[in-house]
Order: sequence, then C-alpha cells, then structure tokens
Amino acid sequence: MKYKNLLFDLDGTLTDSSEGITKSALYTFEKMQITPPEESELYTFIGPPLGYSFVKHGVEEKDKDKAVAIYRERYNSIGKFENAPYRGMIDLLKKFKDEGYKLYVATSKPEKTAIEVLDHFDMTGYFDEIAGATVDGSREKKDDVIRYLLDKIGEDESDTVMIGDTNYDVLGAAELGIPCIAVTWGFGDIDDMKKSGAVAIVSSMDELYEAVR
Repeated sequence: MKYKNLLFDLDGTLTDSSEGITKSALYTFEKMQITPPEESELYTFIGPPLGYSFVKHGVEEKDKDKAVAIYRERYNSIGKFENAPYRGMIDLLKKFKDEGYKLYVATSKPEKTAIEVLDHFDMTGYFDEIAGATVDGSREKKDDVIRYLLDKIGEDESDTVMIGDTNYDVLGAAELGIPCIAVTWGFGDIDDMKKSGAVAIVSSMDELYEAVR
C-alpha cells in the first residue's frame, strides 16, 4: 500500500457542485448590484475561500463579508444540493474502504455544510473524518484545513496523499509536505497543477485507483 491516508477535496473532486456555486455567486452579484464576471470565470469560485474570490471579481475588500453572507443565503438553502457525486466515485470510495485505506475529507467549504452535502448523498459513512473551514474565516485556506485534520486524527504527513482538482489542493498539501494527486474532472487548471508539483494527473476513477496504489 503506497499510501494509507487518502485526503479528498469535496467540490470538483467528490461531487460536481458547479451549478449551486455559480448560481449562488450570480445571486450575490445581482443583490449587490455589481456586474458579474463572465460565466467561465464563475467556475473559479470553486476551490478557494469565497471572500478571496469575490474580491478578485470586483467586490471591495470592505464588502467581502457581506458578499459571503449573501452567497450563503442562497447556497445554504438551495445551492448545496444543486450538486451530484461524480459517476463512479461512490464505487471507488467503497473499494478503497474495503481494501483498508483510511479516507478523509479536507475542504475549504464550511465543515457543517460539507457534512450536510455528504449526508445528502449517503457518502458520509465512507470517511473516517470530515474537516472543513470555519464560518468565521479563522480556518479557510487548504493548508489550514489539512493541518487541522492531521492534528485531529493524530496522523502526520507520512503515508498520506491529497486528492484534489485545483492548484489550491496541490499547494495546500505541499505546505505540509504532502503529495497531491490531481484529478481532471473538476475545475482547476491542469498545467498549473503540473507546475506546482502534482505527483500524478488522473482522468478517470480507474486512473485514480492506480495512482493511489
């Protein structure tokens, strides 16, 4: 067994959450009467902390908390379930679990929301622990979430790999000396993930299984 602990990102890795996130971002720009970015740019909201994304796309720094609160009005009631597990992912999680791997979630999504999403799709039981961001922003960067998770479960970086779809996953894991397998079915830039040192780039569940092994 090459790795023992598998840390999964949520949005863009376990589930396709693009509909709920992009619609909730649009809702926020409309409420704040700010011209929204192009549709393709809305996908950049998947992965990084929300406040960072809103400031990057025209919201003033002083208004970012307001933007995040408006976003969550829609996302927490509707958007979080405009979502679906990627085809084959649940079967792969079951396979990993049956073979003795320890599975975890490390996401920049608020932890409570992440658990609600995983509960909704009957995926929670596959994971030994689910770690996410705090609503107050005190823990939101990927490296902070991973560090919190490792402290919580009493594991170090040895025998551990991150599995994610964006550069935030690759770089966040690298901050703790953890390798990252990048998946191409999410929303990140493949070239960026390669340049940042992803140990493998995979395009299917079978390829992910082989990369872990």
